Amino acid sequence: MKKHSPPLKPLALANFKRIDGQLSNLVANFWKLVWGKEDPAIDQKTKYLLSLANAVGAGRYRQATRELVKAYAIGLTVDEIDELFTLFVWNQGAGNFALEIGPSPLFAAYQRIKTMESRESSRKEVMEELMRNFSEGNPAISVRLNE
Repeated sequence: MKKHSPPLKPLALANFKRIDGQLSNLVANFWKLVWGKEDPAIDQKTKYLLSLANAVGAGRYRQATRELVKAYAIGLTVDEIDELFTLFVWNQGAGNFALEIGPSPLFAAYQRIKTMESRESSRKEVMEELMRNFSEGNPAISVRLNE
């Protein structure tokens, strides 16, 4: 299975070092077990989708947006995203979707992908746009501590 480098790095791990070096090492090793396994049973795109869906269920739209960007970077299609968002409406209800998911950066990123692809933008162009608007420069997405 081909390894890839995700467009958004696990920068939040640096925050654990601010607490304790041992804690930081434990969390970093756990991250490697989950995301850096040499021969994973679950493919990377599916892991991103599971992580995205779990983040939405927990109301963590910052994490969900990051997972969407990473999944799109490795081939997630608009059709797959459409089905995923349909599942969010089904599982969380139309009201929750309208009030929580709809105004989130996650939904904005999804709509940007869908709009750009409908205008026949290349995946590279879409990724550049996502990285401009839905990465560390956006406070709703960033995991860096602002000092």
